Amino acid sequence: MQPASSSSHSPSALSRRTMLAGAAALAGTTAAMAATATSAQAAAPAHAEAAVSGAAGRRAKAVVFRNVRPFGAAKPTDLVVVDGRIANGPAPRGAKVVEGGGRIALPSLVDAHIHPDKTTWGGPWVSRRPASSIADYVAQDVELFRAQRRPVAERAYGLMAHAVTRGTRAMRAHADVAPAYGLAGVEGLADARERLRHALDVQIVAFPQHGVIRTPGTVALLERAAREGTIDMIGGIDPIGFDQALDEQLDAVFGIADRHGVGVDIHLHDRGEKGLKAMRGIIDRTRALSLAGQVTVSHVFCLPGLPDRELGSLAADLGAQDIALTTVAPSDALVLPIARLREYGVRVGLGSDGVRDSWSPFGNADMLHRAQLLGWVRDVRLDEELEDCYRVAAHGGADVMGLAHADLKPGAPADFVLVRAECLPQVVVDMPQRDMVVHGGAVVARNGEFLA
Repeated sequence: MQPASSSSHSPSALSRRTMLAGAAALAGTTAAMAATATSAQAAAPAHAEAAVSGAAGRRAKAVVFRNVRPFGAAKPTDLVVVDGRIANGPAPRGAKVVEGGGRIALPSLVDAHIHPDKTTWGGPWVSRRPASSIADYVAQDVELFRAQRRPVAERAYGLMAHAVTRGTRAMRAHADVAPAYGLAGVEGLADARERLRHALDVQIVAFPQHGVIRTPGTVALLERAAREGTIDMIGGIDPIGFDQALDEQLDAVFGIADRHGVGVDIHLHDRGEKGLKAMRGIIDRTRALSLAGQVTVSHVFCLPGLPDRELGSLAADLGAQDIALTTVAPSDALVLPIARLREYGVRVGLGSDGVRDSWSPFGNADMLHRAQLLGWVRDVRLDEELEDCYRVAAHGGADVMGLAHADLKPGAPADFVLVRAECLPQVVVDMPQRDMVVHGGAVVARNGEFLA
């Protein structure tokens, strides 16, 4: 997606930017990430006497990433990785050594909201037609799906592997589920996930883009997807504005989640009272079914602009039920108030949304670019503000997905990227090539190329 431009268009025109625009708000905190630069201690030479043993006496797999600068620290150090986690101590004898060349080491990024099943990535250019409603876009989704010569698994794999080369360690991937597709999207993403299991952690959402109630047969497909165990979450979409069936949709979605032990991730674009009423319904069902910590609401356009008292009351309810939020960043009009939400313990992640699909020709699945867009639309200037944009992209999505922070501290997952730059704020602005991407201590991409 592109930042908002000055080009004019009809106020009635509907685009992904105007319909699906959402931005992760700048947290407004000034906690510099460089403070953790000393968390990874320097490694001892490879001939160090102490050897580390893994489970059942197995010799641990150890790698030393030599001469790197965590978070842009002035003095290079070594990162020691043992069995896929940052170690606190000397490297065991025989550890593999990977030269970092003085590059900055940064946590890998998490895409909390992306639609890989819809993408045309890696294929011929697709010319889009005008659309004036979600229904128009949905119809064009079906046309494009039927016109594709490459199956979902192939297209999704190409995009998801590309995301890895840009430093993504994990993603929550939404797959359209509707009678027009059956479970082809879910199955395609599952195939891609399996092929990428060494390089990318993936959660799959069965997403009813065509509506839950308004499109007969969708509920049965969602139930089947959950029963077969392929998915991690059940989705929903605008229970009032699009489906026009608040209680019926939420009862169906939450009922499936409760029966099959999966989470919930609902797209909510409805603004004003429609959106707030849906939010209250989501909170009530989360509480009634004891699903705290298992529910996410995406986009959430009804939150920005709320009076502070009303926002605080809603945020308190979200925090009490541990309901997470996700958003994207194409404009500043609908930026979520992340700093205020964080005061109440609300988890907020940042995502790519659609990438070169029927909705828009834009998108690149590069979460560093998304972090830059977050700073751009918020017109940030200060180093700590730029650093926090990265932090939202790195740790916000991890919080939403229930993953440990890859913060380069001892015990953290060894998921990081190496880039050439002076400091972290410059990385956000310049978006340098990710020279090396490491997942679980293994190098999975070099110089922009995925290592299958």
